[in-house]
Amino acid sequence: MRTRLLGMVWFLVALLVSGLGVPLALSVAGAEGQRLFLDRLTDLERFASLAQQPLTDDQPRLLRGKLDRYADTYGVTVLVVTSERGSAVVSAPGGGRPDLDLDDDAVRPKLDVALAGRRAEPATLLMPWDTDPLVLACPVLADGEVRGAIITVSPTDRSRTRITWWWIAVGAGGLLAFALALSLAVPVVQWVLRPVRRLDEATGELVSAVVSGRSVDQVGEAKGPPELRKLSRSFDRMAASVGDTLAAQRAFVADASHQLRNPLTALKLRLVNLEGHVDRDADDHRVAAIAESDRLNRILDELLSMARAENADGELVPVDVDTVVTDRAADWRVVAEANDIALDVETAVSPARALVPPRGVDAILDALLDNALKFTGRGSAVEVTATVEDDRVRLTVRDHGPGLRPDELARATDRFWRSPSHQNVPGSGLGLAIVARLVDRVGGDLTLALPDGGGLAVIVEVPAV
Repeated sequence: MRTRLLGMVWFLVALLVSGLGVPLALSVAGAEGQRLFLDRLTDLERFASLAQQPLTDDQPRLLRGKLDRYADTYGVTVLVVTSERGSAVVSAPGGGRPDLDLDDDAVRPKLDVALAGRRAEPATLLMPWDTDPLVLACPVLADGEVRGAIITVSPTDRSRTRITWWWIAVGAGGLLAFALALSLAVPVVQWVLRPVRRLDEATGELVSAVVSGRSVDQVGEAKGPPELRKLSRSFDRMAASVGDTLAAQRAFVADASHQLRNPLTALKLRLVNLEGHVDRDADDHRVAAIAESDRLNRILDELLSMARAENADGELVPVDVDTVVTDRAADWRVVAEANDIALDVETAVSPARALVPPRGVDAILDALLDNALKFTGRGSAVEVTATVEDDRVRLTVRDHGPGLRPDELARATDRFWRSPSHQNVPGSGLGLAIVARLVDRVGGDLTLALPDGGGLAVIVEVPAV
């Protein structure tokens, strides 16, 4: 947008400069050409007046001295032509030029006009590239009769040089005005667009801020046009409303999950206490109800974990990832050995420390190891590695289970989503969603890959300390 606005300003300034500069340049050329024409016309009229008596007395040679001095002084060729002969009787070439050919296309029309008794017409516009001399002819009248004509052929070098310098000055002034206008336009455009740029940045930050539970920074209204300041205030109110709404939603999920645990626990105890007090045919339903209550408890636990991940405050703490991996692997190794699964752990040679929310790495590992052990068959292995690469801590959990189809990878982090092929495996579909929220919270990356040999590899990258 800045480029488009500056382009419009540049176009308008260029249009204004050219609209003023071109007429000015043409006016300068016209004035200079008119000045030259009037100067030569005045001299021509004077010579026509001086030539009246000599031409009447048939003694044009009397004009020789004056014409020669004029030609030598101004470099202008002057010819005196009689009406009877139609040829030059006195010629004073200026600037060492040869005698002028009266049959020249530039001379003959003007000579014919003068011999017809008509005055010289104004010359056309003089341009710097026009090298033709200025040819003027004036009739010599005596007692109302045409006795002859005076012709002057004037070089235009000096006039064209002056026009050229004037045009250079006009062009330089136009460029200076253009540069001055641009130097003023750039800060004005920046002042206009500063709120727009801030709104654009705030819009990009809004989603990540509300999803991670952070407060949204206000755009502010200190600078910019009044209309954009008003838009900034409206955006701040909208962002605050969205943040409050999502915060209330998360609080509701956390409170509801917490409050539902006690009734579910009591319900499970009542179902357990009914053992031996129901008919044998109905006991299967009691056992199924207990299993469903356990499933509901797991879902509530994961909902609480999701709420904690989304409601994490702005504090990030440095965590020794190697230590956390070792500790959590030790706890989960009991589950792995019970299912005849090998849990292999490989940590970085150098200490891997990451900036994460408190107990964030614990939650990530618990969710990933829980999924990996659920989907890995007996006699197989789960591999956990922690490395440091390019200021990023990479944590990888790879299992050898059934994995996912390539078209399912993009949906695997959605809440409550489960692959159709995993419906017989206990779970709620919140594990990877919790990991995704925690990783987004710290500006990390979550990648799901299908390694050679089958299974699923979940790669988490978070900023290193």
